[in-house]
Amino acid sequence: MMDWTDRHCRYFLRGFSPRVLLYTEMITAEALLRGNAARLLRYSPEEQPLALQLGGSDPARLAAAARLGEQAGYCEINLNCGCPSERVHAGAFGACLMAEPGRVADCVAAMRAAVAVPVTVKMRIGIIEHREGGPLRQRLEEFGDADYARLIAFTAAASAAGCEHFIVHARQAVLGGLSSKENREVPPLRLAIVRRLVGDFPALKVVLNGGLRTVGEVTEALSWAAGAMLGREAYHRPYILSELHLQLYGDGWQRPTEEQILERMADYAGRELAAGEPLAAITRHMFGLYSGQPGARAFRQRLSNGVRQPGAGEALLRASAL
Repeated sequence: MMDWTDRHCRYFLRGFSPRVLLYTEMITAEALLRGNAARLLRYSPEEQPLALQLGGSDPARLAAAARLGEQAGYCEINLNCGCPSERVHAGAFGACLMAEPGRVADCVAAMRAAVAVPVTVKMRIGIIEHREGGPLRQRLEEFGDADYARLIAFTAAASAAGCEHFIVHARQAVLGGLSSKENREVPPLRLAIVRRLVGDFPALKVVLNGGLRTVGEVTEALSWAAGAMLGREAYHRPYILSELHLQLYGDGWQRPTEEQILERMADYAGRELAAGEPLAAITRHMFGLYSGQPGARAFRQRLSNGVRQPGAGEALLRASAL
C-alpha cells in the first residue's frame, strides 16, 4: 500500500473502528536512517494501535530502523517480504527476499534483538522468477511439493529467528513480467495453502491476506486463521471495518454516520491546514466514504472539484455530506 496508507489515510480509517490494527505504508530502512525519520514516522495518537512496516534487507540497518520505530511508539514492526513491485525488487527487498530465507532470518533476529515490540513478517506463499517468453500461465496453474517445501523452509527460518506472527498473502508473487496490479489479480488465490501452513505451524500466529472482500469471507477465514488483513477493499469501502467491528467484537460500539466521519475529518483537516498541509492530501483518501450508496459519485466530484477552489478548507468536508 505504498503511497496509500499514509498518516492522513490512517486517521480517516481509524474513524471506522477503534480496534482494528492499522499498518503504515512500507517505509524503507534507508529512508528512515538517511532521511527525515521524524517526518516519516509521524502519526496522530488517534491512529493507534499502529504497526510500522519496513522494507530492507540489511540486518543492521533494519535493526536500527526498527529501534526508531519502537522509540516513536509503534506497537509492532513488520518486515515486508511480499511486495512484488519492480521498484522494490530493484532495491533487493520485498517479495524477492523469499528466495533468501537465511537473510530474512538474519534480519528478523537483528530486529528482535533491537526492540521489545513484536517483529512480524508479511509474505507471499512463494515467488516465480519470470522471464519474458516463458510459460507463465502454466507455471501459475501449478503449486507443487517443491513450492510448498520452499514455503515451509522460509517460514521455519524466520520462525527460528524469533518471528511468531506471519501475514500471508495467499498468492505467489511473479517477479518480472507482471505489474504490481497484475500481481494482485493474475496469480490465483490459494487459501488452502495458507490453511495447510497453519496446520504445519500450530504455534505460530498466521494472518490471511489477499482477496478478502466481505464480512462473510473474513469471518470464515477467522475460523482457521489467527487474523485477516484487508488492503484495498478497506481503502475503497472503509465501512467494511465498521461492519467487521460490529460482527466480531460486540462491545457496544456504534457505527458512525457519514456525517460524523465528515465532522471528525473536518476537525482534523483544520489542524493539518494550520500546520501547512494541503487539503488534497487529506481528501484524496476519503472518496470511498459513500461507496455503494446513491450519490457516491456526486460526493467524490464535490471533494475533487472543491479542493481546487481558492481558499478551500475544512468547511468543504462539512458541506459535502449527501
